[in-house]
Amino acid sequence: MLNVKDLTLHYGQSQILYGLDILAKAGEVTAVMGTNGVGKTSLLKAIAGRHPYSGGSVSVDGQDLKHPTAFQAARAGIAYVPQGREVFPLMTVEENLEAGFACLPKDQHSIPDKIYDLFPVLKEMRGRRGGDLSGGQQQQLAIARALITKPRVLLLDEPTEGIQPNIIKQIGAVISQLREEGEIAIVLVEQYFDFAFDLADRFTALSRGSVILDDVKANVERERLLRAVSI
Repeated sequence: MLNVKDLTLHYGQSQILYGLDILAKAGEVTAVMGTNGVGKTSLLKAIAGRHPYSGGSVSVDGQDLKHPTAFQAARAGIAYVPQGREVFPLMTVEENLEAGFACLPKDQHSIPDKIYDLFPVLKEMRGRRGGDLSGGQQQQLAIARALITKPRVLLLDEPTEGIQPNIIKQIGAVISQLREEGEIAIVLVEQYFDFAFDLADRFTALSRGSVILDDVKANVERERLLRAVSI
């Protein structure tokens, strides 16, 4: 599991996150929600080692990562799919997937069949350049590349943004399958309320860099959550 305790983060003199606690268990989807600018992406970047946090701790399976770099976070089992996807445009689909090998031992440098089972379009297009794919196909490629690293924690930042409805449905099905397999803790930052509400097992709502709601789905009324993330 992922356990974030009392996390604070600054950009220069501005404090962005104020003592956040986040829990994400294997086999569950934890949805982090809130309006634009409340610190959702900053939280994921801190967990993934993309931005140093000022205080608190990030632990995976009880091991404190102690302010990791992005590479150290990846080696510890944290995979991050950023907003904007960050696909390498001039590399082929296959080469983009192989970029995930960087944090794996050499004997694991192969693309599992499961990746193409989850995302059949990538098998069809594995020789095509990443920059030539549609936005939805690039999103699938970015998630697949993250899964290549064999993560214990998968961080997804706005995976439905700018994506056509049929691919949103496909991505939702992949997230559901990963949850059912029970091996990965999934943290989902998502503005598409219905998508997040349908998938999540736990909700963490943020406002101005602080947690204002944190509970399992069984205890969260839909309208209460909608109000909390629409303020």
